[in-house]
Parts: sequence; structure tokens; C-alpha cells
Amino acid sequence: MLECLIIGDSIAVGTQMFYKECQLFGRGGINTWQWNRMYPSVLETANTAIISLGTNDHSGVNTRSELEKARQKIQAKKVYWVLPYGNLEASRVPITTIQRIVREIAAENNDTVLAIEGISADRIHPTGAGYKRIVDQVKSK
Repeated sequence: MLECLIIGDSIAVGTQMFYKECQLFGRGGINTWQWNRMYPSVLETANTAIISLGTNDHSGVNTRSELEKARQKIQAKKVYWVLPYGNLEASRVPITTIQRIVREIAAENNDTVLAIEGISADRIHPTGAGYKRIVDQVKSK
């Protein structure tokens, strides 16, 4: 059993840089549909999982369905979702829609949602302090 795993996009990659004990299953720039294709099977069981997906989803991705598929692949005692803060206007999906879906799926699974505190100039990624805050919140619970 893994102690910790982090799954997702560039925010997941950044989070893992501040939580090196965690195994990363992700890559920068990917959307949820792409993540599910990269990782088609159930992941190793872990004590803790951190999910960062949805930020790069666009109108061609069924975010709810894809996030539900991703969540089904995670077997962990405690699961945290990093709530997307922003996305590209070209995605044609309001970030509030993605945030609502993340909150709903987290609630359905008794998972914890973590808001990004400390946002970079791109209005999408956390600052270094923001990444550290995500990790600190996970470690403190």
C-alpha cells in the first residue's frame, strides 16, 4: 500500500513537488478524459490520495462522467480534491460549473475539497505558498 498518491494535471505535478513522498499519476496540461486514457486501471491502494482534475476540461469533455471514472480508480482511506480555481476562456466551460461538479462528486464519496489559497498571476495555478498550503492541509488532517 502506498502512503500517498497524487493524480491529475499540472497542479498535481506542482503539488507533488511539495509532497515528494507521494507517487504521481499525472502530467501537466491534461484534461480528465486524457487522464482516464493514460490510467485505465484501478490505481494502487493508498492511505491518502489527492486529485487535481477538471482545470483543463473543455466543452468536448464530459467532466462529470470523466471525474466519476477517475474517482472509481482510487482506493484510499482519505481522498482530497483540489478545487480548480480558474481555467482558460477557450475551454468554453465556466469554472463555476467545474467547481460544482468537483464538490458534488467529493460529497458523494465523503471526500474533502481543498480550495487553492495563494494563486499565481495566471489565475489557474497556485503559488509556491499555495502548493505548500495544499500539502499542509492534507498532512494536518
